[in-house]
Order: sequence, then structure tokens, then C-alpha cells
Amino acid sequence: MPRRRPPAPPVPAADPAAILDRFPGAEVVVAGDLVADEYVFGETDRISREAPVLIVRYESSELKPGCAGNAALNLAALGVKVRAVGAVGADALGEGLLRALASGGVDVVGVERVRGRATESKTRILAGGRSTRRQQMLRVDRAPAEPLPAAVQERLAARIERLGRRAGAVLASDYGSGTLTHAAVEALRRVRRGGVPVCVDSRYRLAAFAGLTMCKPNEPELEAAAGLPLNRPGALERAARTLLRRLGCEQLLVTRGHNGMSLFRPGEAPVHVPAHGGHEAVDVTGAGDAVAATYGAALAAGADPVAAMRLANVAGAIVVGKPGTATVSLAELRDELSRAG
Repeated sequence: MPRRRPPAPPVPAADPAAILDRFPGAEVVVAGDLVADEYVFGETDRISREAPVLIVRYESSELKPGCAGNAALNLAALGVKVRAVGAVGADALGEGLLRALASGGVDVVGVERVRGRATESKTRILAGGRSTRRQQMLRVDRAPAEPLPAAVQERLAARIERLGRRAGAVLASDYGSGTLTHAAVEALRRVRRGGVPVCVDSRYRLAAFAGLTMCKPNEPELEAAAGLPLNRPGALERAARTLLRRLGCEQLLVTRGHNGMSLFRPGEAPVHVPAHGGHEAVDVTGAGDAVAATYGAALAAGADPVAAMRLANVAGAIVVGKPGTATVSLAELRDELSRAG
């Protein structure tokens, strides 16, 4: 049985700088769906004679880790030691995704390369006229139709438990691609019972992650999971309390866009924070990953849930001010906190 790290001693909630100082000593395991975000840039100058469509002249392309990969990169950018657990295809996109993660400081030893399986990807075509800003014109998604082989599922579940027991926190990043199977969720529950905080960011199936530490729905996800509309006074808290009971989790972090965030815990009053600063939302892609990563890093560093939420709120505000799939660095977070006083 691997020896688990002793939990980080608590940090005063009013001292965010002290929490950030502990990030380099924290370790977080990210388990979930690894997706290649591919960006293809080009110039448009005429309409095709074959069909009423624009012709895009290729200029360049880049590949960024998305979904669980983006969460892992955010943790690495915050100075945290990160281990990724997931699966990619044994193909060029998969290799490129692993290289991008490793170059960003993520340990990818726990990632399975699956022969005969395509790496899930989202290819965005961005184009425009000469000397104009490139705009997204089209997105092409590729996703494997078949579930992961049973042997791969078993290995990933065992890896989640083995690495998770040694970490300061685990972040489960579920985008519906099938990495976090029933066996993987049971492994997460065993990790939680061993005393390690397990945070969940699940887009489509929050109900599958009952019995863990924190779940992070946005308002539409909360509405769908609780089965209660949020269009009446007091509806947010009613829906959050309902979901808390159903999930049996300790913390429910509801992200609310321009209304900030709300933290709900059993037997305690909710805590609401307004959206941080005056950052204009350039692109919300990956903002949820940054929030979940920062919250998990803070718990691993010994922060209480309210302090973790406040840091995550600042990180989310920074990342929506950046185009595309972006991360927030430890230096950026420090600077923003210093400016905010």
C-alpha cells in the first residue's frame, strides 16, 4: 500500500499569499478526459467555385491540451506537481498531446496509449481577411465511438487509486468521453475514504460522482442535476441544497458567470463572492478548468473551502480575459491579488 503524504496543515483563510506560497509543495492528480484542442489559422480571400463557401489559405496550426489536459496544465502553471491519468490514442494527435502536457510540466506516465483508438480532438478553423483578426469559422470534433477496452479501464482505475492516495488532492475532470468509468469512480471514492480531497468537474453526469469532496456545477448544470428551475427568488439555494443531499458531497461550488460563485456546505450558510475585477470576457473556453484546478490546488495546499473559492474566483476572472484554451500562472495570480489589495 503506497504511503500517503500527510495532509497540509491549515492556512489562515485571510492570507491568500500564504496559500500560494505552498503551491510548489502541493501535489494533485488529474484524472479524466484528455482532448486535443487543435487550432488551424488561415486567410480568406475568395469564395469557392465548387460551393458557396469561403476558401481558407492555411497559415499555421497549434495544438493545446483541452478538458482534463487543460486542467492539468493550469495546475502546472500554478507551480503544483501534477500527475495526469487518462487515455489517448496511439496516433500523431495523441503523441502531440502528450508532448504538450509534458512540456507544460505535467507528469504523463499515468496516461495510457491505446492502439487502434483515435485521440479525441476538437479542430477549430480560424480565419479572416488580410490584416484582420482571425475569427472561428468552423469546429470539427473527432471522438472514439467505442468505450475504452476493459483492461485499460482496470489499469486506469488502479492508477487513480495508487497515485491519488499519495497526493494532496485529486481532480476528476469529466467531459463525457468515458475515461471516468464506474471502476474509476469507485477508485476515487476509496481515495476519498483514505483522507484525500477529491474534487469533481463533470459536465453531464454529476450524479455519478456521489460521496466525494467537492462538485463544481455551473448554473445550467445545477438546474439540470437538481431538476429545479433557477428563475425564482431563493431557487439557487434550494437547488444547491437538493443536489448536496443527492450527491452526499461536502462542498458544492456553483460558478455563476458574471454573478461570481457560491459555495454551499451541509449545515452551513452559503458563501457568495461577486465576479472578480473588471476583466472583459474575451473567451470563456477552459475557464471552468482553471477554476477547478485552482480550487484543487488550494485544498492540496491546506486552504479551507472559502479561501479556495476566493482564489478560484480570481483565477477564473484572469483566464476569461485570454483567447482560446488558456492557463493562469502563479505569478499572474499573485499579481492580481496584489492589485486587488
